[in-house]
Amino acid sequence: MTVHFSTVTPILRMFDIRKAREFYLEFLGFKVEFEHRFEPDLPLYLGLSLGAARLHLSEHHGDSAPGARVMIETTGLAEYQEALLAKRYGYARPGLQRQPWGATTMTITDPFYNWLVFTESDAA
Repeated sequence: MTVHFSTVTPILRMFDIRKAREFYLEFLGFKVEFEHRFEPDLPLYLGLSLGAARLHLSEHHGDSAPGARVMIETTGLAEYQEALLAKRYGYARPGLQRQPWGATTMTITDPFYNWLVFTESDAA
């Protein structure tokens, strides 16, 4: 048997569905893959995608803690940054940063203090 690893899907904590949708869907451009609640008045568990990137957001107590840092491998990072800046989102004006390990990054903190680090390798 050959071992094969594929996708890693981080679970990030969220506290406000409206803010999560505004940030992840309207600003960053993620799409909803699924929404799950055990009952209508119980916490939401939300699956999102942006291209091949996958994130899960959870209102469930104990599903992660604020302050996580997730790196998302990206191509066309400068174009993506320009598109985000053009939206004039009131809570983030992400910049690009050259890194000594041969990459450019753009870090954005979500409304729940999770850090999303979009990274593009110089080799891309």
